[in-house]
Amino acid sequence: MRVFVLAFAVGVWLVQQQAELVAWPWLVAGSGVALLVLLSMILLKKSALMTRRLARGFAMMTALLIAGFALGFLWASAFGYWRLAEELPAANEGQDIQVVGVVRALPQTIERGVRFEFDVEQATARVPSHISLAWYRGRAEDETAEIQELPLHAGERWRFTVRLKRPHGNVNPQGFDYEGWLFERGIRATGYVRPPYQMSATRLDTAVWRPGYAVEMLRERIRERMQNALPIPPNGINTAGILIALAIGDQQAIAPPLWQQFAKTGVTHLMSISGLHVTMFAGLFYFLVGWLWRRSAVLPLHLPAQKAAALGGFVAALAYSLLAGFAVPAQRTLYMLGVVALARLLNREVAASRVLALALLVVLILDPWAVLAAGFWLSFGAVALLFYIGSGRLGTAHWLAEWGRAQWAVTLGMLPALLALFQQFSLVSPLANAVAIPLVSFVITPLALAGVLPFLDPLLWLANFMTTGLMSFIAWLAALPLSTWQQATPPWWSVLLALGGGAWLLLPRGFPARWLGLLAFLPLLTITPLRPLPGEADVVVLDVGQGLAIHVQTATHDLLFDTGPKFSAEADSGNRIIVPYLRAMGVRQLDELIVSHADNDHAGGAQSVLENIPVNLLRASLPAAHPLWNQSLPNHGLANAPCRAGDAWDWDGVHFLILHPAAPAVATEAIKSNAVSCVLAIDAYGRRLLITSDIEAAQELALVIRHEASIPGVQRVEGNKATGLAAEVLIVPHHGSRTSSTDAFIAAVGAKEVIFPVGYRNRFGHPKPDVVARYEQSGAHLQRTDVAGAVSVHLGATGIRIEHARAARRRYWQSMPSTAATE
Repeated sequence: MRVFVLAFAVGVWLVQQQAELVAWPWLVAGSGVALLVLLSMILLKKSALMTRRLARGFAMMTALLIAGFALGFLWASAFGYWRLAEELPAANEGQDIQVVGVVRALPQTIERGVRFEFDVEQATARVPSHISLAWYRGRAEDETAEIQELPLHAGERWRFTVRLKRPHGNVNPQGFDYEGWLFERGIRATGYVRPPYQMSATRLDTAVWRPGYAVEMLRERIRERMQNALPIPPNGINTAGILIALAIGDQQAIAPPLWQQFAKTGVTHLMSISGLHVTMFAGLFYFLVGWLWRRSAVLPLHLPAQKAAALGGFVAALAYSLLAGFAVPAQRTLYMLGVVALARLLNREVAASRVLALALLVVLILDPWAVLAAGFWLSFGAVALLFYIGSGRLGTAHWLAEWGRAQWAVTLGMLPALLALFQQFSLVSPLANAVAIPLVSFVITPLALAGVLPFLDPLLWLANFMTTGLMSFIAWLAALPLSTWQQATPPWWSVLLALGGGAWLLLPRGFPARWLGLLAFLPLLTITPLRPLPGEADVVVLDVGQGLAIHVQTATHDLLFDTGPKFSAEADSGNRIIVPYLRAMGVRQLDELIVSHADNDHAGGAQSVLENIPVNLLRASLPAAHPLWNQSLPNHGLANAPCRAGDAWDWDGVHFLILHPAAPAVATEAIKSNAVSCVLAIDAYGRRLLITSDIEAAQELALVIRHEASIPGVQRVEGNKATGLAAEVLIVPHHGSRTSSTDAFIAAVGAKEVIFPVGYRNRFGHPKPDVVARYEQSGAHLQRTDVAGAVSVHLGATGIRIEHARAARRRYWQSMPSTAATE
């Protein structure tokens, strides 16, 4: 059975790595062959031809592997086809559509409104049955009073007028797969409620009494009660969100800075509903039901107390898992407890590994996309490690020694997974968990759960007080200089090698040469990504939506040109996209950060970059009073310089030249910030890439006049340095706006490859069709980040090589929008 489940899991996982789903005829044929093999092996096992025990075992093992893999592949593929069938037609994107449905889950407050999942019951056009909507705060119809509160609750039925689009996320090397996350949750369209809200939003029912909605209504009532009992402090740590997350699994209640501290100290698993919490809750009810059952003179005659206690523990675990949002760790624990309870009812003994295998099978049958979640691998991996070190042992050691061995096993065994998934692990995790695990699991969480009951606010106050103290300790650990090890994403083979080395190290005491397992970790911790050769450069135009962020890498240096937009007070391109990308690429510091001008879509993520990545030089075209010039950040006191035409430097045989602005200038009321945008030329092996930021027609003309000696479309090369404006690759000015890309400028540059850094269905309509037409008429090959994802350009001795992140990381659920669909 365990072999079958593992093979089933491999089949499910392999489907989620496909760029396209396998065609139905091949799926049916493959499944038929697998079933025939399984049937043949069963018949051969019973025949005289299979008399030897070893032969029978090998035959059955082979049959189980083939059948499990094939059935897992077929099952996940069938689910994939079923979910793909629910899509938003391209013709309905951006159209006003009236929908009627029910608020499915907890509404989440965002900076300018609320976001919520919505089950569609009726619609005036074809739309998916499950969508995600944002309802932004606006003004009343008379525009005199702003609507501050949006009266929306889980389980309510509403009629909305909405505008939808297909799921679309930023795609960058080693980046988060937002489209995969939406696909796993069954969300097949996103959008927003259309203003004016008095006309487009109508509540039809205050409550729709279905089991799923009833659970969400209860969760929302508990959240409101906890928020009222634990108001946010004006200054200091807001720990109420942690208690809400522990009680009902609402992780959005925890502020992003706290998540950063959890990651640095390795206690993230405790701040969500983990298997330990569910087990603790089920164990409490197991003993409570058993104790009460034994006090009855009649009940044990009908059902033994142990069986009643097992049922009571399982029901309690089910209730808590539902209340907590039914995440993968909670599911895994629930199904394991269900198997144990069933075995107890049937008077059967079940091995621990079989319990875990059955839980894995149930999770994958119900949700084949669970393998996309990091929590799936960490949850099942941690429990498998505990079973591994506990099997085949004679006797038991002192409880403290057992606890220490478990901590060592989980820390060592999960290290490869943590580096593969997050590119970091906490060096202070053992100390942090030694304090946090018992405190959170056995004190804070029970107090929080009990405190949600009426008239028990003092328990919430006590839990909040203890959480505040714990967070002070966690914050102190997170601030330590060496609290976290960070590195580039390791290659897959080094992860597998380290996992094998960890298994060898954790073998029972007395097994020879266990120390050799340490050698298997060396590639994981020491191998670094390949960098360009001397004289070559890699340029990555990151997919940050409607904005610009470009990473330039030479043999030993790194430069970041612009930092993309700021999305909200707590989220920007810096902390959501650029910093994770740089860490995954092994960039520990930036030799230079260029902020071309002050517009949000270029400077919005700069502060987050400066807070998280050491920077040697800040070069910018910003107003004198801009906070980036003088700031109290870890980089306070870093060298800075204005963008100035003529400034040049060489790194590893690659030449960098600032072409604009002609003199130090800053944006004023009389001068638009776009007019002073930095323009950077990068020359490698006589080939040039030109980054133009947001310059407009007047600045383009000035550049053409200043470099009028250049022949349109032809470069003059001096050594490895090109002169004039001619370039092989052009980052299109101002995202393809009509204010830029004049015929004279396009001709002077003569680029054969042009890149539009634009957001999917952006509100500006960039790039404009007439601008696109001008570049097409010039004979250039066009690329767009909203279509291609991040665009990587290699300038080397053999020429120019261009790669697209969306094509390189293609998965069957990802959209491949055409240029027409993005306008």
